[in-house]
Amino acid sequence: MTTDVSTELSMPARRLPVADPDRPTSASPRWRQAVVLARRSLIKTWRTPEALVDVTLQPILFLALFTYIFGGAIAGGSQHAYLQFLLPGLLGQTIAMASVSLGQNLNTDIQKGVFDRFRSLPISRSAPLVGAVLADLVRYLVLFTVTMVFGTLMGYRVTTGWTGVLAALGLAMGFALCFGWISVFVGMIARAPGAVQGIMFLLVLPLSFGSNTFVPTQTMPGWLQAFVKVNPISHLVSAVRGLMTGGPVAGHVGWTLVWMVGLLAVFAPLAVRAYRRRA
Repeated sequence: MTTDVSTELSMPARRLPVADPDRPTSASPRWRQAVVLARRSLIKTWRTPEALVDVTLQPILFLALFTYIFGGAIAGGSQHAYLQFLLPGLLGQTIAMASVSLGQNLNTDIQKGVFDRFRSLPISRSAPLVGAVLADLVRYLVLFTVTMVFGTLMGYRVTTGWTGVLAALGLAMGFALCFGWISVFVGMIARAPGAVQGIMFLLVLPLSFGSNTFVPTQTMPGWLQAFVKVNPISHLVSAVRGLMTGGPVAGHVGWTLVWMVGLLAVFAPLAVRAYRRRA
């Protein structure tokens, strides 16, 4: 039996379906795409362990330096008392500030053409951004573990129970996710990864050191106290400190939640718009 070649050639070629990244997808595939891309980010971090310096060595250095060098002077000679004051505040502050690398990593991927490859794949446009955020959650957990283990070895003791510690961790991670939208926005508008780091540090340093993380508010000049009392990091630190070592909690948690809503309302739309324009 012979094949009619002319008939076959005249038939229209069947086109394979091509997935459109902009087409709405169901929640499950989109979630799996984000998880796969988060795993990619974690593998990249594992192969470049120096990228974890800010969540491993940095909190250890801060705890040791501030406790043993400044602790005696700040806490009236009791380094242990200062450690009890410092560790919860440092934990909340460093988790919040760890989100700075999120925008820098996204900017690096764009500069290297990684997002050009993503656009050619049948995935949701939001998957790379969600995957980067999920990978950042792992960094926060690493920072929390390192800080608590090293602080315990130095003599820190939780006085409210581990329920309070987990609540403090959840609050700090939630604030970090909201604060991270600033980093994403800067990462999308900056021209280079180094520029992202520079811009974010200009914002992070005043918020970090102009707070009650390292010293009590009442020891500062009056004009600085006014800034510290409205600083979102101060409210976060006070809430984490209260949840882990006791003290007023409700008011600081409430103000922290207000700041989280404000950050989401302002910077999430700006970041998403810049992300869609750039990626």
